[in-house]
Amino acid sequence: MGRFVIVINREYGSGGRTIGQMLAEELGIPWYNIDLERFASEQSGISETFFAELNDRTKPVRPYLLNNVVDLKREPSPPGSSDYTSENNLILHQAGAIRRIAEKENCVIIGHGGVFSLEDTDYAVRVFVHAPKEFLLEQAALKKSLPPAELEKYVMMINRNREEFYKKFTGQSWSDARNYDLCINTGKLGFERGVEIIKGYLRIRFPEETF
Repeated sequence: MGRFVIVINREYGSGGRTIGQMLAEELGIPWYNIDLERFASEQSGISETFFAELNDRTKPVRPYLLNNVVDLKREPSPPGSSDYTSENNLILHQAGAIRRIAEKENCVIIGHGGVFSLEDTDYAVRVFVHAPKEFLLEQAALKKSLPPAELEKYVMMINRNREEFYKKFTGQSWSDARNYDLCINTGKLGFERGVEIIKGYLRIRFPEETF
């Protein structure tokens, strides 16, 4: 089997993680989400807690760090450096962990900067999963038991923080279609058709493979 990796960014409530899991199961390949934090911790020697905090989208991005674009080709600072546990160094270690996984095996990577960590590779398929607000709230209500007004505020907060996280490290817009190969509206298509669209794209992009 040839080299391909599907990396997914998604709005909270859009079902992007569900689509990633379903896709991985149908293709018989692994999928990664929060376990990426453990891999980055193991490879860097930095506590997994730091990576969990880096990716915690319930916390707002600090304004003075916005547009703090990181050169992902740069090597992380070594142990003992004053910035060893800084956000910039953490993102370098996490991006490195993602690249090592992607070089080793075909897989699905959900969130965690996978889209910009693999932006220079020719085998990555970048997907953005989104949906109308009503759909996001309907799906979020299945996981979060909150009054409607608080639930809407929570969903909008998570998605705003994801947007700012992406912008901080890339200088680009998280929801800009130009950053992706595919944008899928699950509010219109649902999860199963979303999976089929990605598989259809894979067949066209990698015609030598069997999907």
